[in-house]
Amino acid sequence: MASAQPGFDPHTPVNMNAQAFHDHKYLWYEWLREEAPVCTGKISVMKVNLVSRYEDCRMILSDPRFLRNRGRARGKGTRPLPFPLPRSIAALAKSMILEDDPEHRRLRSLVNKGFSPRVVAKLSGQVSGLADQLLDQLGSQKGSFDLLSAYARPIPMRVIAGMVGVTGREAEQFGEVMQTVTQGLTGLKMVRTLFWDLRRAQRFVRDLIANKRKARGDDILSELIEAEEAGESLSEDELVAMVFLLIIGGFETTLHLITNGALVMTQHPDQLAELRADPSHWGSAVEEIVRYRGPIHGTKLLYPIEEVTLQGVKIARGTPCLPILGAANHDPRAFEDPGTFDMKRSPNHHLGFGFGPHFCLGRQLALMEARVALEKLFTRYPNLRVDESGGPPQVANMPGWHRHLSLPVFLEA
Repeated sequence: MASAQPGFDPHTPVNMNAQAFHDHKYLWYEWLREEAPVCTGKISVMKVNLVSRYEDCRMILSDPRFLRNRGRARGKGTRPLPFPLPRSIAALAKSMILEDDPEHRRLRSLVNKGFSPRVVAKLSGQVSGLADQLLDQLGSQKGSFDLLSAYARPIPMRVIAGMVGVTGREAEQFGEVMQTVTQGLTGLKMVRTLFWDLRRAQRFVRDLIANKRKARGDDILSELIEAEEAGESLSEDELVAMVFLLIIGGFETTLHLITNGALVMTQHPDQLAELRADPSHWGSAVEEIVRYRGPIHGTKLLYPIEEVTLQGVKIARGTPCLPILGAANHDPRAFEDPGTFDMKRSPNHHLGFGFGPHFCLGRQLALMEARVALEKLFTRYPNLRVDESGGPPQVANMPGWHRHLSLPVFLEA
């Protein structure tokens, strides 16, 4: 039982920000599922209802009684967040991930075709070529290097830059914007990010939109601008928010999926050998990586529009709820032997990409990028190993995420 583990001292309310929680994250998940499946906890500065069992998380994510927009759920306006944003970046609250139907459906329909199977198949060749190019460059490395920054990051960075149609020096600036937005969303960095970095990033995005209005291209941003000008009720603020959503959802998640996946595969050499013998299993292997050590462990908060009783706990109208996807994906009620990595696991109905109306639009793109990146990496360097001379790879203390600060490796063919 988790509570018997050394150094693990469960208590309520649960503080997901605490180092003790971070150090024993999966033990906490087990304790929550078994002892307090719905309980009060703390994430960032907020008091929330933590939900940890698989079926309960699925229910909250799909039940129309739970909304993303806090104001509407409470019957007090339409402000989606529990705190006001600085005026300079208020446009970011126009994101579809903070909205509910019909607003969410309207915004999602406009961007949906940018993630169609046809588009993903077209991008697959580009990702394959990029992976080969990066691996060629890395082949001359002497000693260990950081796989996260040298390989896992450039792939989704260039994919997203291409999707919004930026090239050359503009693409370099866009890459800087992506790193600024995604590296400062926690802790004390959040203040600088909100009041300085995001303002600069938003100015860049607005300039990018202005340039696209003058010179369209074959990219998702040009299509969104055309939809706006055709009377599709897409405001410029919504355009800005959509670009930021692409950055956070399409870049950050994928780079950590690739990084986590590389580490997981080095920890399971027998299954990696099977994949080398039969690469057709890479698709299911990546799905299992998402379940076993996926980068996303939480969702945006949801708020009930009425009192709801869950696992015997009454949740008042408008109080925030956090489905802990990382806990749900290790629930033995839903997965046989959930603590074991099984690349052939089937079925594998994990919640790593969410569930319900807000199911991740870019799921197929992220899976494709991770599959291509990992298959190329381990085909070229089957004996790749992690450099633990400075200790094991460190996981960032970011509630709702499972992301490494770096992944130093040695390439060995």
